[in-house]
Amino acid sequence: MLRVGYAGGAFDLFHVGHLNILKHAKSECDYLIAGVVSDEMLVQTKGRGPVVPLGERLEIVRHISFVDEAVEERLPNKLDTWREVRFDVYFKGDDWKGTERGRQLEREFAAVEVEVVYFPYTMETSSTTLRRALDSLDTLGSASLLRRRGFPPRLTRSAPRHSQA
Repeated sequence: MLRVGYAGGAFDLFHVGHLNILKHAKSECDYLIAGVVSDEMLVQTKGRGPVVPLGERLEIVRHISFVDEAVEERLPNKLDTWREVRFDVYFKGDDWKGTERGRQLEREFAAVEVEVVYFPYTMETSSTTLRRALDSLDTLGSASLLRRRGFPPRLTRSAPRHSQA
């Protein structure tokens, strides 16, 4: 029997943590569906929209070799998403494990025989950290930041083309 997995996320500012969760998810199922949270849902649940619009995030996720299908996640309730998409296993970062939201998710999915599998959350890289870095660039101004990092004045007019160690 085909084991269908579902991994939902914003996948905004796509990074190695996103790649890891999708890779691990695919290793636990035969067919992986990635749910990319809609712009409207991000505003509703996180209080802000994405940096990268939904259409582009879907396109990125569709081209990840571990993903068999990418769909727009537009329903706030994960059980409603299951009713629409149908899957056997739901993958989530372990930042939910042991929380009230995580336990509620486990109870709801157990009632429809969906297994919840947690994967380690990548602490070193997160969209939140990347967003903060982008916000600090906007706040400080790129030229100011480059000067503080020791770049020569001629490079502070535009972003450097290569990394300096």
